[in-house]
Amino acid sequence: MSYCISPDCSKPKNPPTVSHCQNCGAELLLRGRYRMIRALGRGGFGATFLARDELLPGKPPCVIKQLRPSAEAPHILDMARDLFKREAKILGMIGNHPQLPRLLDYFESEHEFFLVQEYINGLTLQQEVKRGGPFTEAGVKQFLSEILSMVQYVHDNHVIHRDIKPANIIRRDQDKKLVLIDFGAVKDKVNPTLAANSDQTALTAYAIGTPGYAPPEQMAMRPVYASDIYALGVTCIYLLSGKAPKDLNYDPNTGELLWREQVHISDHFAGVLEKMLEISVKHRYQTVEAIHRDLDLEPYMESLAQNMAFPSASGPSTTGFTSSAGPISNSSSQPRISNSGGSPSSRMAAAIRARRERSHSDAKSPPLVPSRSGSPSPRPKMAPATVLSSDDVKQKYTKGRRDFSLQTFKDLDLQRTLLAEVNFNQSKLPSANFQGADLSNANFGRANLSRATLRNAKLVKAYFHYANLEGADLRGANLAHACLSNANLRGANLCGADLTGALISDDQLATARTNWSTVMPNGRRGVL
Repeated sequence: MSYCISPDCSKPKNPPTVSHCQNCGAELLLRGRYRMIRALGRGGFGATFLARDELLPGKPPCVIKQLRPSAEAPHILDMARDLFKREAKILGMIGNHPQLPRLLDYFESEHEFFLVQEYINGLTLQQEVKRGGPFTEAGVKQFLSEILSMVQYVHDNHVIHRDIKPANIIRRDQDKKLVLIDFGAVKDKVNPTLAANSDQTALTAYAIGTPGYAPPEQMAMRPVYASDIYALGVTCIYLLSGKAPKDLNYDPNTGELLWREQVHISDHFAGVLEKMLEISVKHRYQTVEAIHRDLDLEPYMESLAQNMAFPSASGPSTTGFTSSAGPISNSSSQPRISNSGGSPSSRMAAAIRARRERSHSDAKSPPLVPSRSGSPSPRPKMAPATVLSSDDVKQKYTKGRRDFSLQTFKDLDLQRTLLAEVNFNQSKLPSANFQGADLSNANFGRANLSRATLRNAKLVKAYFHYANLEGADLRGANLAHACLSNANLRGANLCGADLTGALISDDQLATARTNWSTVMPNGRRGVL
């Protein structure tokens, strides 16, 4: 389909190959190359469209943001042009991060401004919660381990996102990584009256973020880096409860969000979220690093960093990138993250390990975390994990849930079940039955799979780093390109298994059972 973007067109849908709108006669091929397919969102500033670039092989999809100022006065156009250039500059500066959308093109045409960005195919976290229900505490920690490194990168480039929320975070279908979107320079139209009175007021009055997710200082047009941390905290509450901030009560005296009774999490994690959600900027976390210091996220970050090395081949979904929010530049200087030495997640995990090693001599004392009063208090123990049944896993997976990390399972029977991309990191799965199941790209890092049945299972690119597979039945399993580094394979049966390209040592293979039909990592049967 070809979609007409003329604001006066009453019937914008057209056949896919026509050059001009059959209703209003407007040209349908923007700049001679971009054909709009459908509208993704509209607002006072203009609209966002899904399009195809017809000059490139395969006509790949892209997202086009159209900024249409509400007035044609020269000073309004100049202001819109400045904001447009600022957004393009920001996207060009930060778009080299693999989990932020890339800027492909930008141009002005007939007093309208267009940004062309990378199309991100996948579901937003808001859609995930609506389809599969709230996340577990472990799932939210996994989310934080990934999103915090992205926010750190944005802040290190002197940018405040200002509209972090579940609808602006997409889980990319291609590799299941999170992508932070919506880096628009303006959210509402430029107001001519405000612009005439004060350029500064007009500049800050229409990109203040989403009510409920934006903290008071941001709504007062004084955002700081910690404003994004508050929005992350509200996002965590949504992921845990399934309730948007407008559906929660507030303390009328302090303005604080009343969320504690809506979630079931450990006291320690609740304390961290409370500090992320402090109304007072002075008492809120100031940096991403401080959140990592109080949350032990290393296990999540290690598994995340390993998983990033194994892209999936899952198909596209019907939902994708939309964009309409606003960052601002910040002049305070901060060190930039180096692009060398692995992903931001893996570098941050290494920093956590280094701090842990430095403090190993104090291991006899209980770890301390800040209390609301600011004084350290002993870290409480994690709440016991819920035992999930086979039916629970099947139902939740069907509804879109993929994260079952840190869970305890008993008598799990998932024979011939589709569980691609599932996350069982550090879960207890003794004697689980996965015979014939599709577990491609699954994460079993540090999981207990002792005596588990994985016979004829599809385990392509699965991750078993430090997993316990003692006595497991892996006969005929497809383990091509799987990561088995440091996994316990004592007594595991690998007869007939395909280990082509798998990450596994000779010493590990020596402890397992193999035969002439085992395909070794070098691709040869029965021969290392």
